[in-house]
Amino acid sequence: MYELIFKGGPVMWPLLTCSVVALAIIIERLIFWIRLSVHKNQTLINRIFTLTEKGEFETAIREGKTSPCLICRILTSGLAHHKYGLAQSLEAAALFEIEKMKRYLSALDTIITAAPLLGILGTVSGIIISFDLLGGAGLEDPKAITGGIAQALITTATGLSIAIATLLPYNALIRKVEKVTRHIEQLITCYEVAVQKGQENH
Repeated sequence: MYELIFKGGPVMWPLLTCSVVALAIIIERLIFWIRLSVHKNQTLINRIFTLTEKGEFETAIREGKTSPCLICRILTSGLAHHKYGLAQSLEAAALFEIEKMKRYLSALDTIITAAPLLGILGTVSGIIISFDLLGGAGLEDPKAITGGIAQALITTATGLSIAIATLLPYNALIRKVEKVTRHIEQLITCYEVAVQKGQENH
């Protein structure tokens, strides 16, 4: 490993940093989604809908506001302002939770773009070294340029590998965020109807 980094030249260090950061973010996001899945409480969500439709707003807020369930937090946050700005409160609460789901994804996107560019930078540096050595040694010593060629190939391969390895989980995380966002939007629409029913029954 150290020999590979040494052969790749100085550009290998920022590439190594990119790979470590990408791995850390992916692991953190996986833990986040696992916790989100574990904390989902469909029974409590259904109960909040039922209480809301009956007009028992205070009970619904009391039972839902302390729940670790993301949906419950959004619904009760909006319900707390049902007398004024219900739709705006639900939207604001949803956006807050969605931003938490998108956390660090921009960093992954940057790594996907930056890693191949760093690899190309290493390639250019290696070629420059090769031509410089070739100009000094001529064709009498072709082995003198192999170090520069190795640097060029190693950094290119490393940059592309990091980008490809990061792209797959990045796309999966983006699709997950989009799926949950659509689900939240549908629930919010249904919940606004439930609140209207509850206000009529209140």
